[in-house]
Amino acid sequence: MITATDIFTISSQKQFEKIALKVFRFQYENNLVYKEFCDFLKTDVQRVKSIQQIPFLPIQFFKSHNVVSNTNPIQTTFSSSGTTGMITSKHLVTDVTLYEESYRKGFAEFYGNIENYVVLALLPSYLEREGSSLIYMVEDLIQLSNHPESGFYLHNHDDLIKKLIELDESGQNVILIGVTYALLDLIEKQKFHLQNTIIMETGGMKGKRKEMIREELHEQLRNGFGVSAIHSEYGMTELLSQAYSLGEGVFECPSWMQILIRDTEDALTYIPQGKTGGINVIDLANINSCSFIATQDLGKKYPQQPACLPAGSFEVLGRFDNSDIRGCNLMVI
Repeated sequence: MITATDIFTISSQKQFEKIALKVFRFQYENNLVYKEFCDFLKTDVQRVKSIQQIPFLPIQFFKSHNVVSNTNPIQTTFSSSGTTGMITSKHLVTDVTLYEESYRKGFAEFYGNIENYVVLALLPSYLEREGSSLIYMVEDLIQLSNHPESGFYLHNHDDLIKKLIELDESGQNVILIGVTYALLDLIEKQKFHLQNTIIMETGGMKGKRKEMIREELHEQLRNGFGVSAIHSEYGMTELLSQAYSLGEGVFECPSWMQILIRDTEDALTYIPQGKTGGINVIDLANINSCSFIATQDLGKKYPQQPACLPAGSFEVLGRFDNSDIRGCNLMVI
């Protein structure tokens, strides 16, 4: 039996691979959707000896199937955003404490003690719907910050502008977590010169603005907030863990999460570091759903050189559109 302690105390690549292979066998035996998928690919479970041999479930299955690895009651269901009539992803969570432990430990790994920060959140499109895993996480971080100034902002930009300037000038460490388009709206109203504030964008124009390449977006945000770097969070409804970028769009994972880059022409093969392909995520916190997910994001993994970049760091370069998904059609079943 794999426990939360096994997952959240991983300290080496060898240990990660050992637990990942255990999780794979557990999910093959207990997740009917994942078993059917692996059987469709004619996977010989006994011959899977490395994480590169593990089948990755296409993320679209979270839209069409109940992806669960046990028969315990569903404690909460996280759902993705979508326009009216669109089929959204749903992540059925049977143990929400795994999610809480994952994002709390993940945040601490990159930012230290949450009580050192005032946490401000500008997430209008998430707040205005039910089932957002991001809102669940940020709401908890706000509570854990134990600071009366922490909180959510919806469309009250003037209040947020005043609060940001006031806190920053007082020397208080602040994290402003915002959906991309709302952060751009904010700096159109006010140009800042922040000294003690981290700006963390969670991605997404949500149909409010035209999409921008990261370099252009981050340049606008850096100039608008007067900061030297824009931080980013890489997470999604289907994952219980997040990767973080402390600047330049270079993401790092907590120790229980890793990514692999698959060939866009053949979803069952991997490409060398430094080349662009599809992002596959291993999230061991997903023990009760599926820990091996083939996303629709494009990215590249950095080699261990230059030495200034940590091993396993990666960049997100965009998303597949339907015309990009060629080669092995993993959505047949």
